[in-house]
Amino acid sequence: LEFVESGGALTQPGGSLRLSCTAFGAAGYTVGWFRQPPQRPGIDPDGISCISNSGSHTNYAPSVKGRFIISRDNAKDTVYLEMNGLKPEDTGVYYCAQTACAGRPSAWVSFTPWGQGTQATVSS
Repeated sequence: LEFVESGGALTQPGGSLRLSCTAFGAAGYTVGWFRQPPQRPGIDPDGISCISNSGSHTNYAPSVKGRFIISRDNAKDTVYLEMNGLKPEDTGVYYCAQTACAGRPSAWVSFTPWGQGTQATVSS
C-alpha cells in the first residue's frame, strides 16, 4: 500500500480539519493515522487513531479521544480523520499506514512505508 495524505492546513485553536488518505487496495486493511510532532524530527510518528477494514472497530489515543473521528469509505479506498477542537499540540505531519490497531496507540507500528504526509498547523 502506498498512501497519499491530504487535507492539512493552518487553522486556529478550536478549529476543525478533515484529513484524507487514499491507497489502492486500502479497503482490505486496518489503517491508522499517525502524527509526527515538529519537535521530534526523525522519530517514528505517534499512533493517533485506527480503524478496522470493515470500519466496525476504531481506537483513539487519549489525547484526541472525543475530539477526532476516524471513518472510511471502502468504495473509494479512503480513510478520513475529522479533527475538531484543535489545539496547538495537535500540530504535526499526519500520515496513514497499515497497522494492527491493537493495544495502546504508543505501541502501534506501521506495516507500510511512510508517505509524504500532510501538515496540520494549529496556531493563533
